[in-house]
Amino acid sequence: MNPIIALLKEHNISDEKINEVFQALTENPMMAMSIIGQLGIAPEKLQQLMAMVMQNPALIKEATEELGLDFAKVQEAQSKLNQ
Repeated sequence: MNPIIALLKEHNISDEKINEVFQALTENPMMAMSIIGQLGIAPEKLQQLMAMVMQNPALIKEATEELGLDFAKVQEAQSKLNQ
């Protein structure tokens, strides 16, 4: 299991909410950050999650594929953010 998904499940985040987070990542990464902030994850665990993503961005790709989402949309959203 992808470590991002595993960390979310460890905090009793429902599959539905996990899908919502990654769906938001594919459409609007800023919205995804807002959703993640509302999950009630302890700040130190949230920091661990963000560090995991920053050190290994491929984890997002793995997670989206594991959830059956389109990673190309994540890349497209990120490129729009960088403009």
